[in-house]
Formats: sequence, structure tokens, C-alpha cells
Amino acid sequence: MQFIETRGNDGRKPSSLAFSEAILSPSASFGGLYVPESLPDLGETFLSKHLSSHYKTLALDLLRSFEIDIEPEVLEEAVSRYDAFDDPANPVPTVQIEEDCFVSELYHGPTRAFKDMALQPFGYILGNLAEKRDEKYLIMAATSGDTGPATLETFKNQSNVKVACLYPDGGTSDVQKLQMVTEEAENLKVIGVKGNFDDTQHALKELLASEDFKAELAARNIKLSAANSVNFGRIIFQIVYHIHAYLEMVRAGKIAMGEKIYLVVPSGNFGNALGGYYAKKAGLPVEKILIASNINNILTDWITTGAYDITDRELILTESPAMDILKSSNIERVMFDKFGAQRTKELMDALSTEGKYQLTDEELASLQEDFSATFSSDEEGEAVIAKYAENGYIMDPHTAMCMKAYETLRDEKLPAVIYSTAEWTKFSTTVSKSLGHAVKDDKEALDLVREHANVTVPPMITGLFDKAVKHTIVVEKEAIKEEMLNFL
Repeated sequence: MQFIETRGNDGRKPSSLAFSEAILSPSASFGGLYVPESLPDLGETFLSKHLSSHYKTLALDLLRSFEIDIEPEVLEEAVSRYDAFDDPANPVPTVQIEEDCFVSELYHGPTRAFKDMALQPFGYILGNLAEKRDEKYLIMAATSGDTGPATLETFKNQSNVKVACLYPDGGTSDVQKLQMVTEEAENLKVIGVKGNFDDTQHALKELLASEDFKAELAARNIKLSAANSVNFGRIIFQIVYHIHAYLEMVRAGKIAMGEKIYLVVPSGNFGNALGGYYAKKAGLPVEKILIASNINNILTDWITTGAYDITDRELILTESPAMDILKSSNIERVMFDKFGAQRTKELMDALSTEGKYQLTDEELASLQEDFSATFSSDEEGEAVIAKYAENGYIMDPHTAMCMKAYETLRDEKLPAVIYSTAEWTKFSTTVSKSLGHAVKDDKEALDLVREHANVTVPPMITGLFDKAVKHTIVVEKEAIKEEMLNFL
């Protein structure tokens, strides 16, 4: 299968690429992204085939369905990284919390967030490609708190790969920051950025597209790639768990094969939702994808009114920081799929130059065929955490944001899967506050929640507080390039 560009071709880049090339060089013409030229059929025949399949078997068959140019033995080794999750037999458990509401727990990997689901196998594939080609790569990642730790974890100590991870200083939880700044591997660099996540992501995209920066890297015999969900190597693995969640519900007798469900997804950078959208288009029986945001509700506006306008918006730091984003990269892939490359370029150019764009009535209607959206405040999220804690289930603030979408956006009385993107341990101060114990220190909050909710804290979290901090640099965003070159 070939991969094509969301904003059309500039005459300098190839008009299509194989999967391996698209993940090694994820920046497409005019600052666009790569997407598959078509989707495989993942409908009822595919689903029935995998009704009793292990997660790894499902993932391998999906990858084969895309006909990507990666050797089968490499893919098998890549998905074997799921064996290091809490339960190798089921790395993504599904938990019922209401009669028709099920939580897909995506956080049972090494860094306790859903980014491990894609970055663990993706990291192996990219590192293998670099080694086989005898090429050296700088992998860049901008993080709102979870992509960074997962990227560092998957690439640490790989011989042909160096990683530079950018995070907004003060914009992550203590645990998330410790997961990054205590990493010891020589091939890793962690840089705090004075600003918010949009600032760090914008800096990353500028460097990915910068010919001068690429030339300076070329002089050092280094190529440039990215680990954010701008890279389709991430997205392809995010399709798998939507299918797995559906099959889990069929296996448990909660739905019949072919019955439709809702997917309820925290907003973020829209990669998680995009994976669900591709699964739906490929044949997964999904009624609609419900998008949950916090008060940085730019995506609620976009999906309900067609307006994407950041001209008079300030990013607000909240208790669900992975949603503290005003420019969600992966909505571009949805727009390309619905409106084509020319219109996508027009809209993205308008966002860049004017800070806004407006969909037509027809375009908005097309968007709303697949998506609905709402948002919640921190206070609403805390109330949800407290409610479910009383019933014996502890969730993180991003999962809590989803409950309003589940309760208010379903037009049909159909079951819903909520995607829990992080373990509560990464946001323990918010969880502790929701349980009536407001503290600022993560370590104290972890102990309080563990004691009052009778839950365990995994050793990869408790051990963070005894590790030495190795990365202390915090810079203005204009100094990121220089800091990267110093690292190299």
C-alpha cells in the first residue's frame, strides 16, 4: 500500500510513499501529513475471524491487511513488546462500569499511558529500519505528558536512534515529568520549553519542515523523524485497540456481532479518535465517535459549528493536560478523507495565516455523520471521579471527561466504549482531591489514594521518586534548535 499527502504534492517530494518511507520521513508537502491511499476491509468477515484471537494475532493481521512493506518477522517481534504489559494474554482489558458502558483500559504498559500501545511496537520497527539501512536518526517528540515518556522508553539505548523530547515546563504532572527527566540512556535528551503544548508542538513541526535544520543534521549524517501522532506509524497501531474493544464486548456477550456501538474518546491531538474513525470506515460497526474535551473546547466548537477559530483563545491549563491543546494535528487527516487535498490545504493555510477557518454547511454535515462532541470542566471531572470511586472504580481525569459525552450525546440506546488513556497514578493529585484530600505533592497523593481507595501503585511509578534527575534544561522555544544541535 502507498501513502499519499493530505495537502497535495509540491513537486519536490514523491507523490506517494511506501509505509517505511512515510514513517521515517513523516513531513509531507506543504507541511501536510501522510495517509493511506485506501483502507482494508475490516468488517464482519475480519471480525469473525478474530473472535477468539490473541491481541497480537489481531494486530498482525491488521498490519498485513494494510500491505505495509515491513517483513513479517519484524512485525512479529514488534508486537511481542505487548508481552511486557501487565497481562500478556490481554494487554488491553475492558471493564464494565455501567450496564451499557465499558472502559477500554489502554494504560497497562511500561509508562502507564495509552501511548505505549502504539509506541512500543512502532519504536521497534523504526529502530530496525534505521539499523538495516545503516542510517542514524534523530527522533523528535513534543509531549503534553504521555508521548514523551513512551517515546523515551521505546527508543532508549537503540544504537542508530537519538531522541529529543520537548515538554511544556509546568504543563505536565510531577509523575509525567519524572518519567522523562530521570531517563539515563545516553541517546536521550529531554528539554523543557517555556510555553504550553501548542508552543512545543509548533516548534517540532517547524523543525520537521525546516530545510536548514535538515541540512545541519545531514552534515552530521543524521536524518530526522518524529514520534508524535503526525507519524502514521503511530496511527496504524491505534486502529487495533478499537477493534479489540468491540471483540471483547462480543466475547463477553454484551453485544451481538454486527451490532453498533459508540466510541467515546478524549480529544487530545485526535490520533485516538482518528484510529476509531479509520476503524469505522473500514467496517467496524460504530454508530458514532463521541469526542470529549475539557474547557479547551476548540474541537467541540469545530464539530458542533464547523468553526475552528483560535484568534481570541488562550490555552487554559487544566487537570486533564493531554486535552490542553488548541491545534489538534490529526483532524487534518479526517478533513482530507472527507474534503480532499485541495480543500484541506485551503483550510490549514487559513488556520496558519488567519488563525481560523469555517467549514461549509455541507462539510459540517459530513463531519457530523461520524462525530459528536461536548466538554466538561475540572469540577465536573472531579465529581465523576468521586462517583465512580464510591463504586470501587478509580479513573484518571481524562477518562472522567468522557462520562458527560456518554451520558448526553448518544442518540440511540446503544452500548459505549470509553477509552481510558492513562492510569490514575499519573494524575494522583487530582484523584486525591476528588476523593476529598487536596494535596500538591504527587507522592503524598499516591499514598492517600492507595490507602483510601484500596488500590495498588505499580513499581514503575513508586520507583520514580528514588531516581536521580538527569535532565534539567529548560529553554525558550527559540533556543530549541540550538539545544538539539548541542545534544548531537
